[in-house]
Amino acid sequence: QVQLVESGGGLVQAGGSLRLSCAASGRTLSAYGMGWFRQAPGKEREFVAAITWNGDSTYYTNSVKGRFTISRDNAKNTVYLQMNSLKPEDTAIYYCAASAILSGGSLSRPNAYNSWGQGAQVTVSS
Repeated sequence: QVQLVESGGGLVQAGGSLRLSCAASGRTLSAYGMGWFRQAPGKEREFVAAITWNGDSTYYTNSVKGRFTISRDNAKNTVYLQMNSLKPEDTAIYYCAASAILSGGSLSRPNAYNSWGQGAQVTVSS
Protein backbone atom coordinates (compact mmCIF):
# COMPACT_ATOMS: atom_id res chain seq x y z
CA GLN A 1 0.00 0.00 0.00
CA VAL A 2 1.23 3.48 -0.78
CA GLN A 3 2.15 5.87 2.04
CA LEU A 4 1.35 9.57 1.61
CA VAL A 5 2.81 12.62 3.37
CA GLU A 6 1.47 16.14 2.82
CA SER A 7 3.51 19.31 3.24
CA GLY A 8 3.26 23.00 2.43
CA GLY A 9 0.38 24.04 4.65
CA GLY A 10 0.44 27.16 6.76
CA LEU A 11 -1.10 30.52 7.55
CA VAL A 12 -1.78 32.96 4.73
CA GLN A 13 -3.80 36.13 4.30
CA ALA A 14 -6.90 36.19 2.12
CA GLY A 15 -5.91 36.58 -1.52
CA GLY A 16 -2.61 34.80 -0.98
CA SER A 17 -1.29 31.50 -2.33
CA LEU A 18 0.00 28.21 -1.02
CA ARG A 19 1.20 25.04 -2.71
CA LEU A 20 0.58 21.71 -1.06
CA SER A 21 2.72 18.71 -1.91
CA CYS A 22 1.92 15.05 -1.38
CA ALA A 23 4.91 12.73 -1.47
CA ALA A 24 4.28 9.03 -2.00
CA SER A 25 6.39 6.07 -0.97
CA GLY A 26 6.01 2.34 -1.03
CA ARG A 27 4.60 2.12 -4.53
CA THR A 28 4.85 4.08 -7.74
CA LEU A 29 2.35 6.89 -7.91
CA SER A 30 1.52 6.21 -11.56
CA ALA A 31 -0.55 3.22 -10.40
CA TYR A 32 -3.08 5.55 -8.75
CA GLY A 33 -5.64 8.21 -9.40
CA MET A 34 -5.02 10.94 -6.84
CA GLY A 35 -7.23 13.37 -4.99
CA TRP A 36 -7.24 16.21 -2.50
CA PHE A 37 -9.93 16.52 0.14
CA ARG A 38 -10.41 18.96 3.01
CA GLN A 39 -12.17 19.02 6.33
CA ALA A 40 -13.07 22.18 8.22
CA PRO A 41 -13.93 22.12 11.95
CA GLY A 42 -17.41 20.73 12.51
CA LYS A 43 -17.85 19.80 8.86
CA GLU A 44 -17.62 16.62 6.85
CA ARG A 45 -14.64 15.87 4.66
CA GLU A 46 -15.25 17.26 1.19
CA PHE A 47 -13.77 16.71 -2.24
CA VAL A 48 -11.47 19.44 -3.57
CA ALA A 49 -9.69 18.13 -6.67
CA ALA A 50 -8.59 14.93 -8.39
CA ILE A 51 -6.29 13.92 -11.21
CA THR A 52 -6.11 10.80 -13.36
CA TRP A 53 -3.15 8.44 -13.16
CA ASN A 54 -1.38 10.08 -16.13
CA GLY A 55 -2.48 13.65 -15.47
CA ASP A 56 -4.61 13.86 -18.61
CA SER A 57 -7.79 14.85 -16.78
CA THR A 58 -8.53 16.86 -13.67
CA TYR A 59 -11.67 17.39 -11.62
CA TYR A 60 -12.57 20.20 -9.19
CA THR A 61 -15.33 21.10 -6.83
CA ASN A 62 -17.11 24.24 -8.01
CA SER A 63 -15.91 26.43 -5.15
CA VAL A 64 -12.24 26.10 -6.14
CA LYS A 65 -12.48 26.11 -9.95
CA GLY A 66 -10.28 28.81 -11.42
CA ARG A 67 -8.35 29.21 -8.16
CA PHE A 68 -6.84 25.78 -7.43
CA THR A 69 -4.79 23.57 -9.73
CA ILE A 70 -3.96 19.92 -9.14
CA SER A 71 -0.94 18.44 -10.88
CA ARG A 72 1.36 15.47 -10.56
CA ASP A 73 4.93 14.48 -11.31
CA ASN A 74 5.03 10.71 -11.45
CA ALA A 75 8.82 10.72 -11.84
CA LYS A 76 9.02 12.44 -8.44
CA ASN A 77 6.16 10.40 -6.97
CA THR A 78 4.50 13.67 -5.93
CA VAL A 79 1.14 15.33 -6.37
CA TYR A 80 0.60 19.06 -5.92
CA LEU A 81 -2.26 21.41 -5.16
CA GLN A 82 -1.59 25.01 -6.11
CA MET A 83 -4.02 27.26 -4.28
CA ASN A 84 -4.40 30.88 -5.39
CA SER A 85 -6.78 33.66 -4.35
CA LEU A 86 -7.34 31.92 -1.05
CA LYS A 87 -10.41 32.77 0.99
CA PRO A 88 -11.12 32.34 4.72
CA GLU A 89 -13.63 29.61 3.82
CA ASP A 90 -10.73 27.56 2.39
CA THR A 91 -9.45 27.10 5.95
CA ALA A 92 -9.31 23.36 6.66
CA ILE A 93 -7.09 20.35 7.03
CA TYR A 94 -6.18 19.19 3.55
CA TYR A 95 -5.66 15.49 2.84
CA CYS A 96 -4.24 13.79 -0.20
CA ALA A 97 -5.45 10.35 -1.11
CA ALA A 98 -4.66 7.55 -3.55
CA SER A 99 -7.20 5.48 -5.44
CA ALA A 100 -6.93 2.27 -7.43
CA ILE A 101 -9.43 3.93 -9.78
CA LEU A 102 -7.21 5.49 -12.41
CA SER A 103 -9.65 7.90 -14.04
CA GLY A 104 -13.25 9.06 -14.15
CA GLY A 105 -15.72 11.01 -12.08
CA SER A 106 -15.63 8.44 -9.30
CA LEU A 107 -12.45 10.13 -8.15
CA SER A 108 -14.63 12.80 -6.51
CA ARG A 109 -15.94 10.30 -3.95
CA PRO A 110 -14.03 9.67 -0.68
CA ASN A 111 -14.93 5.98 -0.77
CA ALA A 112 -12.96 5.63 -4.00
CA TYR A 113 -9.73 6.06 -2.03
CA ASN A 114 -7.93 3.53 0.11
CA SER A 115 -4.79 5.40 1.15
CA TRP A 116 -4.77 8.75 2.95
CA GLY A 117 -2.13 11.13 4.22
CA GLN A 118 -2.09 12.60 7.71
CA GLY A 119 -3.27 16.01 6.57
CA ALA A 120 -1.86 19.53 6.34
CA GLN A 121 -3.43 22.55 8.04
CA VAL A 122 -4.28 25.51 5.83
CA THR A 123 -5.46 28.66 7.59
CA VAL A 124 -6.58 31.73 5.65
CA SER A 125 -6.98 34.93 7.65
CA SER A 126 -9.32 37.72 6.61
